Amino acid sequence: MTKHFPLKTRHRKASRYSKHLKKMNDKHVDTAIMEVSSHALSLGRVHGCDYDIAVFTNLTQDHLDYHKTMDEYRQAKSLLFSQLGGAFNHENPKRAVLNADDEASAYFEKVTAAHISTYGIKNNADVMAKDIKTTAQGTSFELVTNKGTKHITMSLVGQFNVYNVLAAVATCIAAGIPFETITEAVEELHGVRGRFELVNQQQEFPVIVDYAHTPDSLENVLKTCRDMAEGKLFVVVGCGGDRDKTKRPKMAKIAVELADEPIFTSDNPRSEDPRAILRDMEAGVENEYYHSIANREQAIFFAIANAKKGDVVLIAGKGHETYQQIGNETFDFDDAEVAARAIVELNKNKTNS
Repeated sequence: MTKHFPLKTRHRKASRYSKHLKKMNDKHVDTAIMEVSSHALSLGRVHGCDYDIAVFTNLTQDHLDYHKTMDEYRQAKSLLFSQLGGAFNHENPKRAVLNADDEASAYFEKVTAAHISTYGIKNNADVMAKDIKTTAQGTSFELVTNKGTKHITMSLVGQFNVYNVLAAVATCIAAGIPFETITEAVEELHGVRGRFELVNQQQEFPVIVDYAHTPDSLENVLKTCRDMAEGKLFVVVGCGGDRDKTKRPKMAKIAVELADEPIFTSDNPRSEDPRAILRDMEAGVENEYYHSIANREQAIFFAIANAKKGDVVLIAGKGHETYQQIGNETFDFDDAEVAARAIVELNKNKTNS
């Protein structure tokens, strides 16, 4: 969830913010964009933050080790919208930007007194994307808003990125930014580390690193990869230890249903036995075809060594992270770097064969 609020009237309250927001205040920055977690909302960590715009992206299974149920999780997220306040400010009205394609938006609309702006692809909304086309090089679509229509070509790949862009566009419109400025910025966007990051070592097939670590996000990125794959789709995926165990069989089921070569492995096992986590995943796909390789590096090497031209390899779950937590120790581990080494070894073996 992304939020926008002014800092210029907050100097006396700087002690309530993190050191980063205080530094922004000291430099007279007048706008901040934050991601606020459900934990922060339920624990009161953002009390004192007066948000102008609150954005809802989606509600999918995550953090149930803390919230216990999806209803509790939804209620925690709704605090952001209910706390926008009911006071009327003609010059700077509060705004709630909601995903029209997610059914939880109806709940958030009921709990907020703020003005509502919507975005979506499937359902009618204030900001929409139509005629979406995706390739390995990027995505194009028709951006339709109440401020104008524009054909967009961007380097980001996949429908999930279209949703993210629509949320940003709707937020910028709510903030009063000119439509031309918004569309120019969208077309200049570049991906960030670990979010559908292409690893390129002159191999014959795409290798993608993505942070997808929930059932919904894994499904979204696998569907995007499936559209790209001419041959087989490989996925290397695990589940974190000491976290919500109920999503493990769901993650495995999605991997088996959408990939040709699902490879279950370790994520950050933390204090749990990696094999026990794998057994939880395997319980959701009894009698199905899959590979289980507890060592994450070996799993990545296995996927890349077996991929051919026309295939796609997705390495999911850790994305931008540069470490792996096993027991009480933290080890250096970067999916993109490991994948690059695996590709170099594959290319070397081909040259020598």
